[in-house]
Amino acid sequence: MKLRDFGVLLALAALWGGSFLFIRVASPALGPVTLAAARVSLAGVALLIFAAARRQGIQARKRWLRFIILGAFNAALPYALIAYAELRLSAGLGAILNATTPLFTAVVAAIWLKDALTPLKVVGLLMGVAGVTALVGWSALPVDAATLLAVGASLAGAFCYAIGSVYARRALAGAAPLASATGQQLGAAVVLLPFAIPIVATHPQSVHLAPVAVGATLALALACTSVAYLLYFHLITHVGPTATVSVTLLVPIFGLLWSAIFLHESAPLGSFVGLAIILASVLLIVGVRLPKRARRAKATQDTHQATQVGAEAAVESVSLVD
Repeated sequence: MKLRDFGVLLALAALWGGSFLFIRVASPALGPVTLAAARVSLAGVALLIFAAARRQGIQARKRWLRFIILGAFNAALPYALIAYAELRLSAGLGAILNATTPLFTAVVAAIWLKDALTPLKVVGLLMGVAGVTALVGWSALPVDAATLLAVGASLAGAFCYAIGSVYARRALAGAAPLASATGQQLGAAVVLLPFAIPIVATHPQSVHLAPVAVGATLALALACTSVAYLLYFHLITHVGPTATVSVTLLVPIFGLLWSAIFLHESAPLGSFVGLAIILASVLLIVGVRLPKRARRAKATQDTHQATQVGAEAAVESVSLVD
């Protein structure tokens, strides 16, 4: 991964870290399914307008089934599951549990794409989980059925993200990031709206359109979804699914930061230790090279190739003489 791509990874982590804050605010007011449907619908329309302004098609007729499948696993299901979980869990804890996504993705990619689980990746993933544990500390929530169900919903959402990420790499290879992001959100809207509309129609009292909830929903849809998924599919294309979803190891840092600033949620004492471990684990997983090391590695590779070409030319010269 190039240093520029790592910068994109950090920007994506900051946006997705903010999403847990907005979900925590909006989910109790709108309900998990309604919030998820509003999120993907607004994001899909915004991206569609942006694509039209740039005169870039998304090839919906050709890829509509792929967009629906991707939208289901990479948006509709995880959005609704995480929104449900945050009715019980804090924004920071929700972000922490989402950090299990790289572990699920590495396993799914190993089975589906035959992407080898190298020892370095395994160490990085385990370090990431350990860092997340140190970052959060022991949760103050009671261990009861409601908490366990919420935790299970968060983990199920992370598993859906893993499937969606690997599917995107396989099914949308060569697609432009804007087309993939737009198609995914519109596909997710197709999945969610048939459930959300009856809920709102039959239980209108379950939706409370308070200004703060509306603002959180708009920020969630436009910034944390529309813009974020443009960055996400850029990374999927350039660095692959396992490296891309390692962003979820950085999301807890921003999730805890934003929730501490805006929701006044307290951060654990081991935050700095957890931060250091998580950053180290991400470097192991994505294989970031510093510029000097990258140039040195490229120079060594070029020298090796030049030597090999020279040897082949010498052999060919000898053959011609013979």
